[in-house]
Amino acid sequence: MKPDYLLLVFLLVLGMYFSVSTKKLTVGASLTGGVIGFLLFAGIGYGGLLMMASFFIIAVIATAWKLKDKVLAGLSETNKGRRSAFQVLANAGVSAVIAIIALFYPSNQLMWEVMLASSFAAATSDTVSSELGNVYGKKYYHIITWQKDLRGENGVVSLEGTLAGIAGSTFIALIYAVCFGSLTYVFLILIAGFLGNIVDSILGATLERKYMLNNNLVNFLNTLFAALIAWVFLCN
Repeated sequence: MKPDYLLLVFLLVLGMYFSVSTKKLTVGASLTGGVIGFLLFAGIGYGGLLMMASFFIIAVIATAWKLKDKVLAGLSETNKGRRSAFQVLANAGVSAVIAIIALFYPSNQLMWEVMLASSFAAATSDTVSSELGNVYGKKYYHIITWQKDLRGENGVVSLEGTLAGIAGSTFIALIYAVCFGSLTYVFLILIAGFLGNIVDSILGATLERKYMLNNNLVNFLNTLFAALIAWVFLCN
């Protein structure tokens, strides 16, 4: 095993142990995250791993922020923010597919890096906007009808939550810039992440409310849409 992979395994095992011991992930979710992390390193390098870690840390902080208040208001899951394997796949499954493709088509490395960053920007934007919007939002609106709606309902947005989502997307875009030493696609990643979040809200207001999609699938489609935005832009 190459030295880089020895370090990688050490970092992944350490992260998996931490996530389970602090009850942020189930054992299954931790193992799933470990496999995805390995794929990201193999296909993208340490940059891909750092973006995944950044998303995870931000998601943990946003979920835990004023958790008791959210639980009492019925705005948080009763598992205290502990994520399952399906939730990990919903947020990072697209990135894993991108990393696998990158292994077979390394000549398009730039494209895969930007698509990966866009998918994580969307996942981060969605998580931050939902978690912080439910805490700091003043007025809540249905994303399609723009009529006032109930806080925490699928497809409901607030100005405060939207701004938080933009900040989350921006953070991942800047992580990309640091990892890959380029500011060229920072705005694209930011916009792709934000639009992915908007698509998440639209799907939540329509198909999820009608029980045609569940939250995990909506999150997966959110990240997929963001990655495809980046792909379309870079292919033109």
